Amino acid sequence: MLTQNETPLFSGLKAHIEKNPRAFHIPGHKQGKGMDPKFRKFLGENTLSLDLINIEPLDDLHHPRHIIKEAQELAAEAFGADHTYFSVQGTSGAIMTMIMSVCLPGDKIIVPRNIHKSVSSAIIFSGAVPIFIHPELDHKLGISHGITPNAVQNALEAHPDAKAVLVINPTYFGIAADLKKIVEIVHQYQIPVLVDEAHGGVHIHFHERLPLSAMQAGADMAATSVHKLGGSLTQSSVLNVKDGLINHERVQTVMSMLTTTSTSYILLASLDIARRYLVQNGMSLLSETIENARYLRKEINKIPTLYCPGSDLLGTEATFDYDPTKIIISVKNLGITGHEAEIWLRLNYQIEVELSDMYNLLCIITPADNLEDMKYLLSALNHLVDTHYSSANDTTVKAQVPDIPILAVSPREAFYAEYEVIPLKNSAGRISAESIMIYPPGIPIFIPGEIISEENLQYIYHNLQSNLPVQGLQDESLQMIRVLKEHKAFK
Repeated sequence: MLTQNETPLFSGLKAHIEKNPRAFHIPGHKQGKGMDPKFRKFLGENTLSLDLINIEPLDDLHHPRHIIKEAQELAAEAFGADHTYFSVQGTSGAIMTMIMSVCLPGDKIIVPRNIHKSVSSAIIFSGAVPIFIHPELDHKLGISHGITPNAVQNALEAHPDAKAVLVINPTYFGIAADLKKIVEIVHQYQIPVLVDEAHGGVHIHFHERLPLSAMQAGADMAATSVHKLGGSLTQSSVLNVKDGLINHERVQTVMSMLTTTSTSYILLASLDIARRYLVQNGMSLLSETIENARYLRKEINKIPTLYCPGSDLLGTEATFDYDPTKIIISVKNLGITGHEAEIWLRLNYQIEVELSDMYNLLCIITPADNLEDMKYLLSALNHLVDTHYSSANDTTVKAQVPDIPILAVSPREAFYAEYEVIPLKNSAGRISAESIMIYPPGIPIFIPGEIISEENLQYIYHNLQSNLPVQGLQDESLQMIRVLKEHKAFK
């Protein structure tokens, strides 16, 4: 029987490579020998030797029987799941799999409004009908938190025929709701809880001072981003599943439908290694990471005009717990936007932050960071404040998001309907055939099937004027939009 100290997938790949096989199969570069020598040298022979394909000795992610199956079983044990499926389509692919596994055309699914665009895509593909819950707004920071147990209860009472509830836990900014209580409420209706764990699910599972993971809270499925905070390579994630309300065989089928047949063994191997590393070292590594984040938060709060919230955020249903490794830096009192602060840090210190919005920066602290990194960021922030202090002001934030638009037709129907292209500025009152969002984090302003309001348009233009990343329309200039075609009545 395999133990958590083993890496069956990575070890199987190494054993295959050490046999020095003669490859008459793809990929055509064949361990780098058939590619540009400069690129081969840059990547390295070891990396390129792992770039293999699903030949019989290496198993097949679509029908795993040995080394991939064993690696997924060890991951399920490590993450507290009954089944774990590796994703080389990122967490987006895992999120889409969750929704399409439980929703048929016309089925209702309860979701927070601050969903990632992959949720919107899955709703369109599945033909599901979204029932939106507004997340709680933080009027001090100007950000959205999570959804509350009361809001979930109210949504289920109004829509008892819903097929699932999706929760984001933690949010992009690291705030966790009372997920365990939400799960208890939802399970009274005998439907599953799906959790978007893209922004914290993997590392929080491995330390007692962090919020409960989805599996620990009793959720039924969780799309968990190992590459963001767990040490695997970009685009590698897992989908964790609990038996009971979920048909895991259907999950495997849907995931296979959404996954390339040319699966990357480099990504798969990185998941296998990351799981072992987290099991063996997660507690000690995260303890140090939490302490580094605590030091950074404390020192940022000594800098005039800046504010870095922590446990002082807690105490409401929407702010039940938080991930201290997410460093929110409010710059609203400095007289500049978060986006302007992000650009300044890039140009002057080559610092790249996770995201910026109207009022904040978000920095992610992981086991890769050390005390020297913390001090470098602090030096940059002090310089940022010194440079802009003359324009500093005490800004009163009025966190506002538009009301959730009226859903006139299902997102799927709107996406495939006849459309016409009109100026965005003239689109109030029309039914959108497209999505538009602030990305990151990807929260939709409206999605296909919703009636565009004047309030939506003003919100878009307000963000554009602040140089924030509004995107989603096929017209990248954001001048024109596709709306459902209006048919005139016959006389």
